[in-house]
Amino acid sequence: MQYSFLANGHENVTSLHKSTFEITADKTLTLKGDCIIGVNSNVTLKDLPEELKNQIKTDNNKIELILETDNYSDKIVGYGSSKLTLDHPTDMVCRKSNFTCNRTLMINSDKAAKDLNINLINELKKGSKLKITIKIS
Repeated sequence: MQYSFLANGHENVTSLHKSTFEITADKTLTLKGDCIIGVNSNVTLKDLPEELKNQIKTDNNKIELILETDNYSDKIVGYGSSKLTLDHPTDMVCRKSNFTCNRTLMINSDKAAKDLNINLINELKKGSKLKITIKIS
């Protein structure tokens, strides 16, 4: 199963966070948001299809997140959990840890903001469109 949606880059994307990265429906970003890589997302956790949510809420289901701009991409692998609620109205967070809250999309991710492809991040700093694809295997 796979599902794609769009967000925007922003001039204040720094991608410095060591344990998470985030995509948000918020339209603005301050420099304090060092984990946020995409803003103005057209989908939130609440909007994900129920079938996809059920797969994400299954313990140890492998989740691949593909991030794409016009010229660059990156793939992040993490896992689902039965502890996820997937109901936050704006934020979608991928975590290297196994911490869960209503903002969490996946846990035990192999990358955080600081680990993402620098060329992709540089395009996002210029305000590029970001395509996000969630794949469950």
